[in-house]
Amino acid sequence: MADDMGWGDPAYNGNPLSKTPVLDKMASEGIVFNRFYASSPVCSPTRGSCITGRHPYRYGIFYANVGHMMDREVTLAEALKTKGYVTGHFGKWHLGTLTKTIKDANRGGRPKDTVNYSPPWENGFDACFSTESKVPTWNPMITPPRSAQDVGQRVEGEAFGTFYWTGPGQIASENLEGDDSHVIMDRVIPFIGAAVESKKPFFTVIWFHTPHLPVITGEKYKQLFSEYSEDVQHYYGAIYAMDEQIGRLQSFLKEKKVKDNTIIFFTSDNGPEGKKRKGRTQGTAGKFRGRKRSLYEGGVRVPGLMSWPAVIKEHRTTDIPFSTLDYFPTIMDIVGFSVPSQPEPLDGISMMPFIEHKMEERPAPIGFESRNQQAFMNNNYKIYSSDNGAHFELYDIVNDPGETKDISTEFPEIVKELSEQLTRWRESCKNSFQGVNEK
Repeated sequence: MADDMGWGDPAYNGNPLSKTPVLDKMASEGIVFNRFYASSPVCSPTRGSCITGRHPYRYGIFYANVGHMMDREVTLAEALKTKGYVTGHFGKWHLGTLTKTIKDANRGGRPKDTVNYSPPWENGFDACFSTESKVPTWNPMITPPRSAQDVGQRVEGEAFGTFYWTGPGQIASENLEGDDSHVIMDRVIPFIGAAVESKKPFFTVIWFHTPHLPVITGEKYKQLFSEYSEDVQHYYGAIYAMDEQIGRLQSFLKEKKVKDNTIIFFTSDNGPEGKKRKGRTQGTAGKFRGRKRSLYEGGVRVPGLMSWPAVIKEHRTTDIPFSTLDYFPTIMDIVGFSVPSQPEPLDGISMMPFIEHKMEERPAPIGFESRNQQAFMNNNYKIYSSDNGAHFELYDIVNDPGETKDISTEFPEIVKELSEQLTRWRESCKNSFQGVNEK
């Protein structure tokens, strides 16, 4: 998963500036989800949805740097460990703090936030190389120039103050220079290699920091975009460097003869940063309205790819809406078991009927909530509110994906139906958060 990568950022979605040869090849050989949604327009909530199949409002991660992964939630890592999988998390965690003792990142080690201590190693992950939150995309432990943006009051050249943790009290101190995606993949490769050597199935979460601010890359990658501004060079150079590491992973899987039966999903946690393309916030949502923090399409419709060479033998695209919520039930379906202790309900659905050519539309709607915004969407229509549901706009998301025409006055019956479903769904989320009616 990329961080703050817009739907329009990869070349395969038509970006004339971007160079993403590995993702392009993955798109040409696997499944491209044209309507793939992050469950939130900001990072932390979406990450929780990926590993639980549940909307983050069910367990209190309402926004970035808020809440933590609760003990009662069963993560994909915890579930797969019961089937003999070795599990690893690499990159940005953002689902709780990683230390109670020293100052780290946004919340770690601060007395008022010790309640939010919930590191990946307490959520089912055997191996970790994880940060609480953002780091620079080049030399991740060092504060970059202010031109990289979002450096706060830090001083250029000094420690950035967000550490990579490998376990309780264990801070990584070596091989932390250069491209951050490369730094992450340097830990992923040995983890997978050890699993293959020991003939154990593996589950690997790789959550890159790229292209989240501060955005910076090395001269090698800047030169690929030398005809453009420095801001463009850094932004798309960092994305190219990330793409390169995804290719490195695929080459390693092929070398180890496990590529065909390794499933790879790729997405982003939300739409592109910033109110518009300016400075290092060069990301684009393509033709869609809105950006990060918005429940319009541009804030939540993100790149979505799936590769599984042994099963997905030819390129496919689909306009059926899928979501980060769907990873958990899909993987459970593939592995072939349910988790009795997992709280219910799940908000996601299994993708397997689609993969097996048995699904023509999504059987369940997708709900969204973020601060004062609410949205609810079925296969054809989407309602949106920016005032806590006092007023809803309605869009024909199939024929008007750019959300240019509010048709709520023309189809009040559709607004009524979807808003009533939204109300019931929100009540269900509230009950889950309070621990009511959960299995």
